[in-house]
Formats: sequence, C-alpha cells, structure tokens
Amino acid sequence: MAWRFKASKYKNAAPIVPKAEACVREICVGSYQTYGNNIAASAAFMAFNWEHTGSSVAVLPLDDCGRKSKTMPLLHGHTDTVTDLKFSPFHDGLLATASQDCLVKIWHIPEKGLEQSLSDPEAVFSHKQRRVETVGFHPTADGMMYSTAAGCVALFDLRSQKEIFSNIEHPEVIQSASWREDGTVLATSCKDKCVRIFDPRAAGSPIQMLAESHQSIKDSRVVWLGGQSRILTTGFDAARLRQVIIRDIRNFGTPEKTLELDCSTGILMPLFDPDTNMLFLAGKGDTTINYLEITDKDPYLIEGLRHTGEQTKGACLVPKRALKVMEAEVNRVLQLTSNMVIPIMYQVPRKTYRDFHADLYPETTGYKTELIASEWLNGSNQAVPKMNLDPAKRELGDEPIIPRLGPKPFSSTTGDVSFDKVFAVPLAPGSHENISSVGQESSVGSAGGEPAPAPAIAAHVQPSAKPDLIVEIEIKKKNERETIATAGNGVQKSLTTSERRKSSADDDESSDKIFEQNSESSENSTEGEDRTDADLRRFSSARSSIAERRRLYENRSKSQVDEKAQSPVPLRREPSKVEPLKPNQQQQQQQSNVIGGTCVDGKRISVPEGKLLEEHRHQRGNNGAANAAGLKKSATEAAFSAASTKRTSTVFGKVSKFRHLKGTPGHKSTHIENLRNLSRQIPGECNGFHANHERVAVPLSGPGGKIAIFELSRPGRLPDGVIPSLVNGSNIMDFQWDPFDAQRLAVACDDGIVKLWHIAEGGLSEPTNTPAGELTAHLDKIYFIRFHPLAADVLLTASYDMTIKLWDLRTMTEKCSLTGHSDQIFDFAWSPCGRLGATVCKDGKIRVYNPRKSEMPIREGNGPVGTRGARITWAVEGQYIVCTGFDKVSERQISVYNAQKLSAPLNTASLDVSPSILIPYYDEDSSTLFVTGKGDSTIYCYEITDEEPYICPLSHHRCTSLHQGLSFLTKNHCDVASVEFSKAYRLTNTTIEPLSFTVPRIKSELFQDDLFPPTRITWSATLSADDWFASNNDKAAPKISLKPEGMETLSSIQQVPVQHVKKSLEQPAQFGQKSEYEINKQQEIQKSVSARMEYTTKLEQDDMEGVDENEWQE
Repeated sequence: MAWRFKASKYKNAAPIVPKAEACVREICVGSYQTYGNNIAASAAFMAFNWEHTGSSVAVLPLDDCGRKSKTMPLLHGHTDTVTDLKFSPFHDGLLATASQDCLVKIWHIPEKGLEQSLSDPEAVFSHKQRRVETVGFHPTADGMMYSTAAGCVALFDLRSQKEIFSNIEHPEVIQSASWREDGTVLATSCKDKCVRIFDPRAAGSPIQMLAESHQSIKDSRVVWLGGQSRILTTGFDAARLRQVIIRDIRNFGTPEKTLELDCSTGILMPLFDPDTNMLFLAGKGDTTINYLEITDKDPYLIEGLRHTGEQTKGACLVPKRALKVMEAEVNRVLQLTSNMVIPIMYQVPRKTYRDFHADLYPETTGYKTELIASEWLNGSNQAVPKMNLDPAKRELGDEPIIPRLGPKPFSSTTGDVSFDKVFAVPLAPGSHENISSVGQESSVGSAGGEPAPAPAIAAHVQPSAKPDLIVEIEIKKKNERETIATAGNGVQKSLTTSERRKSSADDDESSDKIFEQNSESSENSTEGEDRTDADLRRFSSARSSIAERRRLYENRSKSQVDEKAQSPVPLRREPSKVEPLKPNQQQQQQQSNVIGGTCVDGKRISVPEGKLLEEHRHQRGNNGAANAAGLKKSATEAAFSAASTKRTSTVFGKVSKFRHLKGTPGHKSTHIENLRNLSRQIPGECNGFHANHERVAVPLSGPGGKIAIFELSRPGRLPDGVIPSLVNGSNIMDFQWDPFDAQRLAVACDDGIVKLWHIAEGGLSEPTNTPAGELTAHLDKIYFIRFHPLAADVLLTASYDMTIKLWDLRTMTEKCSLTGHSDQIFDFAWSPCGRLGATVCKDGKIRVYNPRKSEMPIREGNGPVGTRGARITWAVEGQYIVCTGFDKVSERQISVYNAQKLSAPLNTASLDVSPSILIPYYDEDSSTLFVTGKGDSTIYCYEITDEEPYICPLSHHRCTSLHQGLSFLTKNHCDVASVEFSKAYRLTNTTIEPLSFTVPRIKSELFQDDLFPPTRITWSATLSADDWFASNNDKAAPKISLKPEGMETLSSIQQVPVQHVKKSLEQPAQFGQKSEYEINKQQEIQKSVSARMEYTTKLEQDDMEGVDENEWQE
C-alpha cells in the first residue's frame, strides 16, 4: 500500500490572494436563488450578475482590477434574474445567458470589451414559458449549445439558430448538467433525487442510466471528471449534511465514494480541472473554498490547503491557457463576493520560477475544433486537439496566448462567413463599416445611371484642413447617419438603445478629431495678435488640458450677455434644420457668397459661423469692391478670426451656465431626525413625500392611513413616543399641499374620498381624525390628485375607473370629466399656462387634454413601452413634454417630445436598470430637470433645450444615503445671494434634510442676473376657480425679479461697450499706437480688477501704538 503515501505534485498548491488593489472592487452583487454559479470566465473576459435583481450582466477584461462605477457598461438583455451564464470554449467573446424570463440569449463581446451597454443580443432562443435553469456549450462541437428548463433538455445549433433536440422525460426540475470531455454523453442531476446519464443521439429514450443520488430536494450539482468514466455530485443527504459522491458509470447504481462534510446550508459548487485532477468546492455563502485532489483509488479524495476569506456569492475556474505558467500557477479561481471579484491563484511552490515546469502542465484541451453541430448530431465524434502550455513550444513564445475573440465561421463551405453574417445582425447606424458599405452601394447605383451622393470624407484630415472643411465633415457625417437610419420609403426608422449609443460615441470621436484638427490648422493664424486671443485661437501647449481650455472659454463667455437664454448643445445644425430662403433671398445670398473671387457654400457653414459671416459682410458692405479684392482669407476664416469670444460654441458647443451645479445638504442643525415607522406601502403614482416652505407631510406605516406633519421651523431630534398625525381611516393613495395655502393638505384614499385638512399655526400637537372637508370624488380608488398651478381651489383627481375629474373645492362640485384612457393612468401634469394637461398611461400612450373644451384628448402619441410606471412634466415654456419611464428591458429612460407632435420622442436618454420610477421636477427658469427615484442615492440633473440633443446631462448629485422622497420649494425661497437656484427637502429613512443647488461663481457678491431671470409667481393664485372654469380670462402668471434690494447686478459691472475695429487695408495702424478695441479692453480689465480689490487710504503704521517719552529719554 505504498502508493497511498506517494506525494502528489499538487499537494502543496497554495492559494495566493492578491491585494485589494488587484481585485475588481465596488461592484454590486445580490443573492440569487439560481442553479448557476453567477460568474463565468473565458481566456479574455469575466462575466457576472449585476445588482440585486440580477437581470443585468457585467463583462470585464479578465485581468481588470480597481474600483468600478455603477454606471459602467452592462449587458441589459433580460427582464428577470439571469440564472446561468457560460462562455464558449472556442470563442472567448461568445457568451450565453439564461434567465427566469424563459429566454436564452447569445452575446458577442467586442475585442476591447464593453465600451457601451448592450441590449441587443446576437440570437435569442425561447423555452416557451419555462424558466431556464442552466445553459452551456458543447465541449467538442463548435456552435452547439444546450440549456435546461424545468424537466426539458434542449440542444441548439447557433449557425442555423434552430432547436435541434428537445426532451422532457425528466419528471422534476433539472438542477445541473455536465458533458463528458469527449462530448458523447451528458450527466444531469434532478430535483427528484436522481442522477442520469443522457445521450441525445441514442435511438429511443435518451436516458441511458439512472441512479438515486442525494436524498434531499435541495440544490445538487454534477460534474464529469474529465474523460474518465466517473462523475462527481454535490448535494445534501436526508439529515441535510453536505455530501460529495463519486460514481463510476460502469457500476452506476453504487457510489464509489461518499464524503460527508458539514451541516452548512451553502450549496457546494464543484470546480474540476481534468488536467491536474484538482477539485475546488465553493459553497454559496461560505467564507472558505476547499481544495481536494481526486485519485482513482482509495481514498479517492485527498484534502489540500483550504482558503478562508470573503463570503462567496459565486465562483468559476479560469481556462488553462490564461494562466501564468512561468509562475507555476496551476489554477485560478475567480471568487465573486457581494462587492468584489477576487482572483485566487493556486501556485505550486518551486525553488525557481525562471524555467517552465513541464511536469506541472500536461497537454490541455485546445480551442480549435473542426466539428460542427450538424456533424455531431449525425453521429460524428472528433476530439479537440491538445495544446502545449510551454512558451518554447507555442507560436508566440513567451507572449501570452492570443484569445480567440473573433468567432470562427460556423460553416467551412464559405471562407468569408463572419459572425455578423451568420446571425444576420444589421450594422449599427453611423459605424464605419456601414458608412463604407453605403458608399459602395451608392457608387454602384451611380454606375447604373442614378445620381450618386457625394462621397463621404475620410475621418482623418490633413493638418492643413480649413475650418470650413471641418464644418463640412461634421455636417456630412450627420447627414450620412440620417440617410442610414432612414428606410427606403423615406420613413424615419426608430433606433435601438445600442444604436443610439453607438451613434453618440461616433459623434464624440469625430468631435475629438475635429478639435485636434482645429488646433493644428490654426497655429499660423495668430501672428500680430495679443497673447490671450492667440491662445484662444490655436490652443497652444500652455493650455494642454481640456479642462483648462474649457475653463478659459467659460470665463470668456461670461462677458457675453445674450438676449435669449441658449442651450448647452452644439450649434452646428443640419441643412434640413435651416429655414429655406425665399427666391430673392437666395439670389442675394448667391451674390454675397462671392467674396474676393472665393465662392463660399452656405451649407458648409454651421449656424454660429454663418451668423458671424453675415455680420462680417454687413460691416464690409460699404467698403466697395476694392477691399473685397484685397481680402486674403476665405470668408469662413474671416468669420472665425472676427469672433474670438464665440469660439466656445465652435469647439465645445454652447457651454451651459448650470453645467457645474452643486448640491449641498444643509447643516445637521437644520435636519429633522429620529423619524420612525415610515410607510413603504405608498403606491408608485404617489411621490411619498411633500413639502412647502412651512412644513412637510410624511406617511406613516400601520393601519388608519396616518400622515405626520413636521414643522420646518422646529428642526432637531424628534422625541420618542407617539408622533402626532392625521388619521384618515383608509389607506393613503396620494397627498399634496395646496400651492397657494401652506396650511391646507389634500389626501386621497382608496375609498374614493379626498380629505382636506387644515393645519393650525404651530403644527399638530396630537393625533386628529377630523378633516376640514371631505370630497367624494369617485366610487373606486384614486390614483393621484393634482392642484391647478394658477387657479385657486381647482383640484384634479384620477381614479381606477380610468376617468379624470376636475373639482371646485369652494362648492365641492364636479366641473369637468376627462375620458379616453384604456388602462391605468400613471401621471398627469398641467402645462405652465394652466390651459392644457398631459397624461401618460399604462397602455403606452401620451395624451394632451384641453379640459374646458373637450373631454377627449386633443393629441395622442406613443409613450414609454414599459408598464412598470411613468411620470410626465412640461418643459421650455410648454413647448416640450418630458416623460420618464421604462423601456422593454426595464431600463429607466427619459424622453423629450414636441408638445405639438407626439408621434415619436425627439430624444431619449437611458440611465440604468432599477425598479424605482424616476420622479421628475422641472425648474423652468434654469430649464433644469431633476430626476430621482425612491431608494436611489443619486439625483440626476439634465438641461432641457429647444435644440438637439434636447436633453443635456449636467453634474449629477450623489447623496451619502438612500432617499425615500424629494420635494422642491418655490423659487421665492431660494437664497439668490449665495447663487442658490433651487431648494428641496430630502426624506431618508430617519431624517428630513434640506438640499441646496447652487452654481459656483467668482463674483458671488453680485446678483447673477444671467442665472435668475424674472420668475413666474407660482406661490399665489392668478385666477379664481370661477374665472378659470368660465374660460373668459386666461391671465398669465405675473413675473417678478428675485434681485434683493441694494445688490448690484452682474451685467451692470460687465457691460462695457465694445466696438468692432474697422481696419483699413490701405491705412494700417501705426506701430505702438493702441487701437480703440485695445483701449476698451484695457478699461474692462481695470474695472474688473478694481471691483475685486478693497481700496483704502489708511496706512498700516497708523494703527501702531507709540512709545512713551520717558523711554526715549532713557
């Protein structure tokens, strides 16, 4: 029996855990009730479930490390938890995911990894209303995949995208499956406590063998021990002890070895390496990973070194060709925890690691095969060729083995078959391949006699390219993208999320190239100018960082006082967006375009350059043809050089004044603390929290529909005990403060009654159940209530009966009723003028009503496709409608619609996958949209504009804790002296805290009149209920200035007349003589410096005390 004491080469393989810096950190992983391992790895990538719902998948490079952002690109492919995921053994970028939504999806990971989120898979397979439990690839046949759902085993051919085999003979749920290394048979473990050997190609029943296994219905796993005739299973016995059983198929009914471990509840995930016979047992929820070595004789299982560390959520092995063989790494386990991915390297101790230790690395299974699914199904068996891990015997020597990222053609008959052609995936609009193909098609069409469009300009332009050429490149690129996204019949095709992101990524890339080209092409055009203007025009090396350049442009743009507030979007417009000229105007433009013998194409100039060119022509209009003949620059170059102050929009797009807004929570002394028993049962249509400038309303848990009222004038810690509240007697559906009366609160209940409460001065001192009034609005539950923004005593209610009613609260009578909805009404929003209202419904429609004219909608369009909830609001003086909701893969999104055309959104911004509904708040003075959801910790900020892209991201505010609600105050309660343009109150689990949104400004002692235009009075009524319902006097809300008394405005300090310098080419300025422009500029700088400096005539020595005369005499 001496063989028992033979030392194994891998006996002392030790787990080496890297430092935290070498791990993937700050990820979000939940606890999933699945039969999968929750993580998978190829030689190039790792993939694992993301977030608590697990419906998304994160894909990272295998050697990635460091902190990860919650906004990093993900695979958003499923609407429910991903139960299993596997990489193909022959293609490192081919990933299969299975989900509880009954779908299996195939993904192709790009060579550089995920640079943007993907939601469009390459192929989709359905299990027909059965939850998919496991998924995997065949070990020898390329393009063949298996999956299990309930008691069904199915095989799929990826090349033909068809199901080639299906069997439902398993009586219970299949918990695990594993192929033999040669790919001939499959082993399965089932919830009926049996293990089976399964041969899909067998005549008759595919189940060849059956034996009783672990005697517990809890999860069990099976793994085939390589090419041996043995399988290993893990599970629980009747006493719920964890077991490991080894069986030989030659004596299948009797276990060869049974090992009982402990009574822990964690499911053991077996990870087996057939080359070294190393077995790793990782239990879900365990902090230890056991290493055992499997032998073919007693004792069969030899325990090795045990690793103890973080709690395990999932685990997988890395393919052998990705190991560091020159460091004697024989295996690597990726351990998935709640917030990290830890690569655990198992290293065999050796005296030196300078040489390759061939005894540790037998030949391993390669990654190339010639067998395909159809051949295997017809009975062909072909082993995968082995490969040697010795760097001296590899093709690239010491270089790492190049992962197979580009999938091999699934058919050997045609040599040019690619992955995209196999799955017939259309190219994303705006991609280089698509543009080139369009160019080829156009050239073919032109050969046939049809006029071909202008050829696309190459992305790389020589440094000598002119600015007008750069503008032409961007305009043509945009036109090409529109051409690609348009169907043959001229109808605009809706783009998917991934296509939109691809298109935006191309825009960013092209803008970066244009920026570089601009910086190179304008270096020789700054001689004879002052230093600052030269830096502005040519972006010298002194301004090497983008942030510094942007900062310089923002500082320059502050002195420009625009007549109309403009958006932060690039002002380059498409030719189709420019208004057509009349015939006489076209003739004038054609005549004026010829300057100095140079013809300028009007379509090649963006809007800012075009305006500047017109100004330049107007200034030169009286100089005659002599000056025009002496012009050396082209018209576009002259326009660029004549407007150094407006180069910000040329390079970066218009910079928003609110781009760097900052959210600051109030001091702890202003918080209301020790909140208790907050209600979590409020419907999704209710915001769950509402505040005005005097008090806040918070729903409490428990029976009776209680709402607590807290006075903002009494912050601090709430005393323990009973919280005084309003007892409504029924479940609360929605509540809202009267915008014109800070003491009146309206509460809608599930019995169809709206109760009106009057809060006395000083707040509540004890619980009360006597409202000031009751309104029996509906016979069914009420979804929500809304007060009118301008008219007093006008209340709107929406009910489960799919009707909306308007009430006069003075007489408690119904005035209007709105119909036309076919499903649940999610939200209603009044327009700023108070005449119209917009709704979003569960049927996927957005409707606009004029309540006083018709009970049916006057306009209707398509809204969010998701049915989990939505919100709606008006923007940009009622010209646009903003809607938040979900798409078909439950990704939260924000869409902007033209209020006059609701057929399709103008633009849609996608955020993330989360179950909470985005609640919007729109500040009309700054055109800023704040959105957040219950349970979120981030308040997303956007600017809504009247130009593309219509929705522009600003600086988002991330809170230190999760919030349950957010409520904004009216504009008159903002502290404009500290540049506060919006103020809100935030509800957390235990506190209510103020939140201030400000804009950083240097001259904060001045009133920033560019940030605070005259605001509408929304805190006092403009109309009475009778006047509004009579429709005879629709008065607009008056506007007031927020400027405090005695505070100077920013524009009064910065308004310095700047005249255009008219230099004659015949009479140049004398050397040393300052022009009028330079004199005005110097005066402006002196005024600016003087405004910042403190001026005093007092000397320092005047405050010094003298000495006594006696001291002088001494």
